[in-house]
Amino acid sequence: MSSIYDSRQRLKFVFIFAAILIAIASVVVSDMLIKNLAQEERQNIEVWAEATRVVTSENPSLNMKLILRIIQGNTSIPVLLCNEKDSVIANKNIDLPEKDVDTFLKNKLHELKGKNQPIPIDLEDGTYQYLYYDDSIILKRLLIYPYAQLTVVFVFILIAFLALASTKRAEQNKVWVGLSKETAHQLGTPISSLIAWVEYLRTKDIDPSLLSEMEKDVKRLETIAERFSKIGSNPDPVPVDINNSIRSALSYMGTRISSKVKIHTYLLDTPVLVLMSDSLFAWVIENLTKNAVDAMEGQGEISFQVEEKDKVVRIDVTDTGKGIPKSKFKTVFNPGYTTKKRGWGLGLSLVKRIIESYHGGKIFVKNSELGKGTTFRIELRKYKG
Repeated sequence: MSSIYDSRQRLKFVFIFAAILIAIASVVVSDMLIKNLAQEERQNIEVWAEATRVVTSENPSLNMKLILRIIQGNTSIPVLLCNEKDSVIANKNIDLPEKDVDTFLKNKLHELKGKNQPIPIDLEDGTYQYLYYDDSIILKRLLIYPYAQLTVVFVFILIAFLALASTKRAEQNKVWVGLSKETAHQLGTPISSLIAWVEYLRTKDIDPSLLSEMEKDVKRLETIAERFSKIGSNPDPVPVDINNSIRSALSYMGTRISSKVKIHTYLLDTPVLVLMSDSLFAWVIENLTKNAVDAMEGQGEISFQVEEKDKVVRIDVTDTGKGIPKSKFKTVFNPGYTTKKRGWGLGLSLVKRIIESYHGGKIFVKNSELGKGTTFRIELRKYKG
């Protein structure tokens, strides 16, 4: 499988490299277009300024219609024509307010002085006029264009990474599901053999209590195989009494944990039905019990308390272990989180997935105090029938 993940990693670098090339090309092309357009606009304004100068000329040979057409042809570039004393003589393509026009033009002139170099107009009588102009709307929009392109490139990279990550997770899930089902299949043969051996031993003079415990272990193997076979599928849930499900799971665990650990149950007197997979929920109870035993280092008390509230069934699992820091209340459910020297840290992660994905419920750390213990709470919807 390493080759698959290596190819995915290489594909990520290809996406990054392609995105960088697109970004560089976009910025370079846009910069060239902006400079060319800005230069062209200045040339147009210079022509416009020359036409304005010619209008004041008394040379009868000039084609005034052409000159006026040039002046009127500017429909997109805002301009102000000022005298030597910075008094505005004329304006073009500027939306004037209804009031305080002089103040507005004065502020607009100050704004345009900081944008582009003015174009002087020699009136050939010893005086000058000055033409101030702003960038056209098209040029302003083009200035924003590179940023819009970079945003698109960034979104492209983000989508590519999310798609690759999703694909990788899907492949990993398929691998684990395949391994789980193959494990269940491989367990089938030795389990069948063990069942036959238990039945054979019943015909011999062997302590029935020992055979009973052996039978429980064989049934336990059958349950484990069934659980592995259900990974990756959606088992059909059925109404189950939550009290009986907890009792059944704890009956097996009770004789297989330290004798210094006491388990207390506070169940309801009446049946409480929950739509669920009994074998998967038993896995939850067993994992929470093992987790509590590890937290108490094999000595202490565990309590299971069930209560109803409206349409929800709550199961509180409390231990007298070393507790969990508040900053780790959510982290404990992450795959790989463990405080033990040995183990993969998948117990609570598996519990969370079974409760949330298969049963539509919730599990969280209700409270915890360092050195005193922790309470996990499970919430499941009641079955109304």
